Amino acid sequence: MKLPKDQFLSTVRVGDKGQIVIPKEVRDLFEIEPGDSLLLMADKKKGIAIVGFDGMVDFMDESIRQARKAQQEQKGEQK
Repeated sequence: MKLPKDQFLSTVRVGDKGQIVIPKEVRDLFEIEPGDSLLLMADKKKGIAIVGFDGMVDFMDESIRQARKAQQEQKGEQK
């Protein structure tokens, strides 16, 4: 199966200490460097996702900003 160049499919093995190795192709694709922080999210039904921490912080900041704006607008409508 041929995947688009912005996608990657592979298996990884869990080591004795519970560690996995992120394949080089994926590290290159997402520009992951040694020392970078990644956010691991897990849901028993949906599985495990690993995302770049910096991007997640930006996403959360924007989500909070929009939620506060919506609250302020809602309070303004109630007056």
